[in-house]
Amino acid sequence: MESKPASTRNPRERSATKPADLFTASDVARFCQVDLKTIHNWADKGEIPHFRTPGRHLRFRRLDVLDFLRKYGYAVPEALRQSKPRIVLVDSDASSSGGIKRALSKRFDVTSFTDPVDALVSLSTLQPDALLLDLDMPGCDGVHFFARIRSLEATAHIRNVGLTRRADMPGQAMQAGAIEVLDKADLAKLREVLEHVTGLDR
Repeated sequence: MESKPASTRNPRERSATKPADLFTASDVARFCQVDLKTIHNWADKGEIPHFRTPGRHLRFRRLDVLDFLRKYGYAVPEALRQSKPRIVLVDSDASSSGGIKRALSKRFDVTSFTDPVDALVSLSTLQPDALLLDLDMPGCDGVHFFARIRSLEATAHIRNVGLTRRADMPGQAMQAGAIEVLDKADLAKLREVLEHVTGLDR
């Protein structure tokens, strides 16, 4: 069947085609029940992370909006829960990686890599909500990897979660930019943390 031109689609159809991970200033104003000028003032003051399009229009990433709403006690709207959050998993152990993907696949869109370099190159294109990194991978300096992600403008917004069984790693990884460091065998806790970070929990 031939699709309708965009101008003839009803509003519900148009909203379904809108990227679920980016929001306009008008969207955020609606979530916070304030006027548009207030959102621009908050953005100018650095109260809420944002970026501008080539046409200088404000855009807000979903997780930044979520963090802002939670910080100031606003209710989290359904619009922030409508799509599967994107997760990148970096783990050289195929068996472990498969188990993690199965545990998360119902609620998350998971892309996995066995090579950290391949993952790093792909992050700016994939723009995931969160990155899961096995800190115990041979030949991979996970702490440096996290620090590098945080230092790049295109990836600094990604929420980093470390997976390890080493007692000495959590502190170092958190200093490098990880928001959580978990035992990779605790899949229930991992799912719980990601659901909270990405706004899927109620």
